[in-house]
Amino acid sequence: MKLFDLFKKSGEKEDTQGGGDKSDMRELEIYSGMRVVVETPDGRLLFIARLHDPGRNRAELFQYSDGEIFRDTGAGALQEKGAFHVTIRGYNDRSRKAVLMEGDIAPKARHTWQVECLSITNVENERSFSRLSTDLEGTVTAEGGTEEKPCRLFDISAGGASIGSGYRYHKGDRVFLKTKLSESGSPFVVYCEVLRVVERGPENFEYGCHFLELTRADQEFLVKSIAHLGEKNG
Repeated sequence: MKLFDLFKKSGEKEDTQGGGDKSDMRELEIYSGMRVVVETPDGRLLFIARLHDPGRNRAELFQYSDGEIFRDTGAGALQEKGAFHVTIRGYNDRSRKAVLMEGDIAPKARHTWQVECLSITNVENERSFSRLSTDLEGTVTAEGGTEEKPCRLFDISAGGASIGSGYRYHKGDRVFLKTKLSESGSPFVVYCEVLRVVERGPENFEYGCHFLELTRADQEFLVKSIAHLGEKNG
Protein backbone atom coordinates (compact mmCIF):
# COMPACT_ATOMS: atom_id res chain seq x y z
CA MET A 1 0.00 0.00 0.00
CA LYS A 2 1.33 3.43 -0.92
CA LEU A 3 1.82 5.95 1.85
CA PHE A 4 -0.67 8.37 0.30
CA ASP A 5 -3.42 5.75 0.50
CA LEU A 6 -3.02 5.72 4.30
CA PHE A 7 -4.30 9.27 4.51
CA LYS A 8 -7.29 9.04 2.21
CA LYS A 9 -10.51 10.10 3.89
CA SER A 10 -14.09 9.58 2.85
CA GLY A 11 -15.34 13.10 2.20
CA GLU A 12 -13.86 16.37 3.37
CA LYS A 13 -12.66 16.72 6.98
CA GLU A 14 -14.87 18.88 9.12
CA ASP A 15 -13.54 22.28 10.12
CA THR A 16 -12.31 21.72 13.67
CA GLN A 17 -10.76 25.16 14.02
CA GLY A 18 -14.10 26.86 14.26
CA GLY A 19 -15.32 24.45 16.91
CA GLY A 20 -12.73 25.29 19.56
CA ASP A 21 -13.46 27.67 22.41
CA LYS A 22 -11.24 29.67 24.75
CA SER A 23 -11.13 26.88 27.34
CA ASP A 24 -9.84 24.50 24.66
CA MET A 25 -7.07 26.95 23.79
CA ARG A 26 -6.03 27.33 27.45
CA GLU A 27 -6.03 23.55 27.84
CA LEU A 28 -3.82 23.14 24.80
CA GLU A 29 -1.23 25.51 26.23
CA ILE A 30 -0.56 23.32 29.29
CA TYR A 31 0.68 20.51 27.02
CA SER A 32 3.62 22.48 25.63
CA GLY A 33 6.78 20.38 25.84
CA MET A 34 4.87 17.09 26.08
CA ARG A 35 6.39 14.06 24.33
CA VAL A 36 3.88 12.65 21.85
CA VAL A 37 3.37 9.80 19.41
CA VAL A 38 2.20 10.89 15.94
CA GLU A 39 0.16 8.28 14.07
CA THR A 40 -1.94 7.89 10.95
CA PRO A 41 -5.70 7.84 11.59
CA ASP A 42 -5.63 4.02 11.49
CA GLY A 43 -2.97 3.86 14.21
CA ARG A 44 0.28 3.39 12.26
CA LEU A 45 3.30 5.07 13.82
CA LEU A 46 4.83 7.98 11.89
CA PHE A 47 7.23 9.43 14.44
CA ILE A 48 7.76 10.51 18.05
CA ALA A 49 8.03 14.24 18.74
CA ARG A 50 7.83 17.03 21.29
CA LEU A 51 4.76 19.26 21.12
CA HIS A 52 5.74 22.94 21.18
CA ASP A 53 3.66 26.08 21.73
CA PRO A 54 0.15 24.61 21.27
CA GLY A 55 -2.70 27.11 21.26
CA ARG A 56 -5.25 28.72 18.96
CA ASN A 57 -5.66 25.34 17.24
CA ARG A 58 -2.06 25.16 16.04
CA ALA A 59 1.34 23.99 17.27
CA GLU A 60 4.75 22.73 16.18
CA LEU A 61 6.18 19.22 16.44
CA PHE A 62 9.92 18.73 16.94
CA GLN A 63 10.61 15.24 15.67
CA TYR A 64 12.72 12.80 17.73
CA SER A 65 12.52 9.57 15.74
CA ASP A 66 10.98 7.92 12.70
CA GLY A 67 8.36 5.21 12.61
CA GLU A 68 8.39 2.28 10.20
CA ILE A 69 6.17 4.03 7.65
CA PHE A 70 8.27 7.18 7.75
CA ARG A 71 11.55 5.31 7.29
CA ASP A 72 10.25 3.08 4.52
CA THR A 73 8.79 5.98 2.56
CA GLY A 74 11.18 8.81 3.34
CA ALA A 75 10.65 12.45 4.22
CA GLY A 76 10.53 13.47 0.56
CA ALA A 77 7.26 11.65 -0.07
CA LEU A 78 5.71 13.20 3.02
CA GLN A 79 6.78 16.65 1.87
CA GLU A 80 5.22 16.04 -1.53
CA LYS A 81 2.01 15.00 0.20
CA GLY A 82 1.72 18.38 1.91
CA ALA A 83 -0.66 18.62 4.87
CA PHE A 84 -2.31 15.41 6.05
CA HIS A 85 -4.45 14.36 8.98
CA VAL A 86 -2.93 12.63 12.01
CA THR A 87 -3.70 11.65 15.58
CA ILE A 88 -1.35 12.87 18.32
CA ARG A 89 -1.12 10.94 21.60
CA GLY A 90 0.66 12.17 24.70
CA TYR A 91 0.76 11.98 28.47
CA ASN A 92 0.89 14.94 30.83
CA ASP A 93 3.00 13.96 33.84
CA ARG A 94 1.73 16.80 36.01
CA SER A 95 -1.94 15.90 35.68
CA ARG A 96 -1.30 12.18 35.05
CA LYS A 97 -3.72 12.29 32.16
CA ALA A 98 -3.47 10.90 28.67
CA VAL A 99 -4.32 13.32 25.89
CA LEU A 100 -5.56 12.42 22.42
CA MET A 101 -5.48 15.15 19.79
CA GLU A 102 -5.92 15.37 16.05
CA GLY A 103 -4.80 17.86 13.46
CA ASP A 104 -3.27 18.42 10.04
CA ILE A 105 0.54 18.42 9.82
CA ALA A 106 2.88 19.67 7.13
CA PRO A 107 6.70 19.86 7.06
CA LYS A 108 8.06 23.25 8.15
CA ALA A 109 11.83 22.70 8.45
CA ARG A 110 14.19 19.81 9.09
CA HIS A 111 12.61 17.65 11.84
CA THR A 112 9.96 20.32 12.44
CA TRP A 113 6.28 20.04 11.53
CA GLN A 114 3.52 22.64 11.60
CA VAL A 115 0.18 21.50 13.04
CA GLU A 116 -3.04 23.24 12.00
CA CYS A 117 -6.67 22.60 13.03
CA LEU A 118 -5.35 21.09 16.28
CA SER A 119 -8.04 19.92 18.67
CA ILE A 120 -8.33 17.74 21.76
CA THR A 121 -10.57 14.74 21.15
CA ASN A 122 -10.18 12.94 24.47
CA VAL A 123 -8.52 13.28 27.89
CA GLU A 124 -8.28 10.19 30.07
CA ASN A 125 -6.91 9.32 33.48
CA GLU A 126 -4.66 6.63 32.04
CA ARG A 127 -2.29 6.59 29.12
CA SER A 128 -3.97 6.74 25.75
CA PHE A 129 -1.18 5.09 23.79
CA SER A 130 -2.15 2.08 21.73
CA ARG A 131 -2.48 -0.90 24.07
CA LEU A 132 -1.49 -4.33 22.84
CA SER A 133 -2.75 -7.61 24.29
CA THR A 134 0.17 -9.91 25.10
CA ASP A 135 1.05 -13.14 26.87
CA LEU A 136 4.63 -12.54 27.93
CA GLU A 137 6.64 -13.86 30.83
CA GLY A 138 8.26 -11.36 33.17
CA THR A 139 9.41 -10.71 36.69
CA VAL A 140 8.62 -8.09 39.34
CA THR A 141 11.10 -6.84 41.92
CA ALA A 142 9.79 -4.65 44.74
CA GLU A 143 11.53 -1.31 45.21
CA GLY A 144 14.30 -1.86 47.71
CA GLY A 145 14.12 -5.63 47.29
CA THR A 146 16.27 -8.13 45.44
CA GLU A 147 13.97 -11.10 44.77
CA GLU A 148 12.56 -11.38 41.24
CA LYS A 149 9.03 -12.81 41.37
CA PRO A 150 7.40 -14.24 38.23
CA CYS A 151 4.50 -12.50 36.48
CA ARG A 152 2.73 -12.44 33.12
CA LEU A 153 2.10 -9.38 30.97
CA PHE A 154 -1.51 -9.34 29.80
CA ASP A 155 -1.13 -6.11 27.84
CA ILE A 156 1.34 -3.28 27.37
CA SER A 157 1.42 0.26 26.02
CA ALA A 158 4.05 2.97 25.84
CA GLY A 159 2.82 4.18 29.22
CA GLY A 160 2.00 1.13 31.27
CA ALA A 161 1.15 -2.54 31.50
CA SER A 162 -1.36 -4.93 32.99
CA ILE A 163 0.26 -7.88 34.73
CA GLY A 164 -0.85 -10.99 36.55
CA SER A 165 0.94 -12.30 39.62
CA GLY A 166 0.50 -14.70 42.51
CA TYR A 167 2.12 -12.20 44.85
CA ARG A 168 0.41 -9.39 46.73
CA TYR A 169 1.20 -5.75 45.98
CA HIS A 170 -0.75 -2.64 46.92
CA LYS A 171 -1.85 0.52 45.18
CA GLY A 172 1.03 2.99 45.27
CA ASP A 173 3.74 0.32 45.50
CA ARG A 174 6.71 0.92 43.23
CA VAL A 175 8.35 -2.01 41.50
CA PHE A 176 10.72 -2.93 38.70
CA LEU A 177 9.14 -4.90 35.85
CA LYS A 178 11.41 -6.97 33.61
CA THR A 179 10.41 -8.71 30.39
CA LYS A 180 11.68 -9.52 26.91
CA LEU A 181 9.73 -7.71 24.19
CA SER A 182 11.42 -9.69 21.42
CA GLU A 183 12.89 -13.17 21.20
CA SER A 184 16.33 -11.90 20.24
CA GLY A 185 16.40 -8.76 22.38
CA SER A 186 17.76 -8.18 25.85
CA PRO A 187 15.38 -8.01 28.83
CA PHE A 188 13.77 -4.59 29.25
CA VAL A 189 13.51 -3.26 32.80
CA VAL A 190 11.13 -0.43 33.67
CA TYR A 191 10.27 1.32 36.93
CA CYS A 192 6.52 1.22 37.69
CA GLU A 193 3.87 2.36 40.14
CA VAL A 194 0.89 0.11 40.87
CA LEU A 195 -2.26 2.12 40.13
CA ARG A 196 -4.90 -0.61 40.10
CA VAL A 197 -5.31 -3.88 42.02
CA VAL A 198 -7.87 -6.56 41.09
CA GLU A 199 -8.05 -9.71 43.19
CA ARG A 200 -9.08 -12.58 40.92
CA GLY A 201 -8.84 -15.27 43.59
CA PRO A 202 -6.48 -16.70 46.20
CA GLU A 203 -2.93 -15.87 45.11
CA ASN A 204 -4.26 -14.55 41.81
CA PHE A 205 -3.92 -10.79 41.32
CA GLU A 206 -4.04 -8.44 38.36
CA TYR A 207 -2.20 -5.12 38.53
CA GLY A 208 -2.43 -2.02 36.39
CA CYS A 209 1.03 -0.46 36.37
CA HIS A 210 2.08 3.01 35.26
CA PHE A 211 5.62 3.41 33.91
CA LEU A 212 7.77 5.99 35.70
CA GLU A 213 10.89 7.94 34.78
CA LEU A 214 11.01 6.77 31.16
CA THR A 215 13.87 8.23 29.19
CA ARG A 216 13.35 9.32 25.60
CA ALA A 217 15.18 6.19 24.46
CA ASP A 218 12.98 4.01 26.69
CA GLN A 219 9.78 5.42 25.24
CA GLU A 220 11.00 5.14 21.67
CA PHE A 221 12.02 1.53 22.32
CA LEU A 222 8.60 0.73 23.79
CA VAL A 223 6.70 2.29 20.89
CA LYS A 224 8.78 0.41 18.32
CA SER A 225 8.61 -2.88 20.23
CA ILE A 226 4.83 -2.65 20.61
CA ALA A 227 4.48 -1.88 16.90
CA HIS A 228 6.60 -4.94 16.03
CA LEU A 229 4.67 -7.16 18.45
CA GLY A 230 1.41 -5.97 16.91
CA GLU A 231 2.60 -6.82 13.41
CA LYS A 232 3.78 -10.25 14.59
CA ASN A 233 0.55 -11.03 16.43
CA GLY A 234 -1.62 -9.59 13.65
